[in-house]
Amino acid sequence: MSDVAVLGLGAMGSALAGALLDGGHAVTVWNRTVDRAAPLVARGASAVATAADALRAAPVAVVCLTNDAAVREILAGAPGTTLVNLTNSTPEQDRNLADWAAGQQMTYLGGGIMAVPPMIGTPAASVFYSGDADALERHRGLLERFGRVDYVGADPGRAAVLDLALLTAMYGMFGGFLHAAALIRAGGLPVVGVEPAITAWLTAMAGALPEMAAAIDSGDHSETTSAVRMQALAYPHLLEASRESGLRTALVEPMGDLLSRAVAAGHGDADLSVLADLLRDGRVPSMDSDGEETSDEQPT
Repeated sequence: MSDVAVLGLGAMGSALAGALLDGGHAVTVWNRTVDRAAPLVARGASAVATAADALRAAPVAVVCLTNDAAVREILAGAPGTTLVNLTNSTPEQDRNLADWAAGQQMTYLGGGIMAVPPMIGTPAASVFYSGDADALERHRGLLERFGRVDYVGADPGRAAVLDLALLTAMYGMFGGFLHAAALIRAGGLPVVGVEPAITAWLTAMAGALPEMAAAIDSGDHSETTSAVRMQALAYPHLLEASRESGLRTALVEPMGDLLSRAVAAGHGDADLSVLADLLRDGRVPSMDSDGEETSDEQPT
């Protein structure tokens, strides 16, 4: 028996297996494309011919494949095995897979990796885990080889919620930067040289996130230094300048739409945090003539 099996040897799966080997673990590996196992075998891993063999080879199996469908395709029950699914998944996919694992007398941990492959095994990497808490504690030492272990609850889908939420924030930042870079280039300037100012600005604006988070949780969006109405008036200039420069505006139009919808719903004096309510089922709370909160359906 190995200490751990790793199924899926793409860039991330290979990094996970490598971190385990560096930590002195006996590792069994499997990949559909057999040649990908060779570098890990050269470092001491044992390769097996089938996914079922890998699941039977160790008390814990780390799965890191392209998507949920690929995971479903290769899994077979191995009673007593702890399944650690680090495949990028949706919350419902993780919950369904946890139900399947329970039917196979397997324990389940869903995971969300907050790192790129070169970060695995370094202090910069962290992984959200949710599902069976006892299994996590049994295998904590092994999981810590990947990075910081962050257990977020018994709901097997919780790790995926946080993983995808953080990725959403990342892609939003990258999307904003890419549009800004295109606008800078269209204005005849190099992006290098302006990038430090962008970084400093984003860092300063990130300071508003704790207050916005509290407002979103409480539903009180009345405290603001930058009201929705003011943002809605200024935002069209961004779009107009982009179009004048010949740029596509697909990355930045949705925010302008949300600002306009919030003003139309009577929230011009609210903080930007109110936009999170607008995203929830297409509804935004508003006040009726008696000052009572209502929910107005908005077009999607």
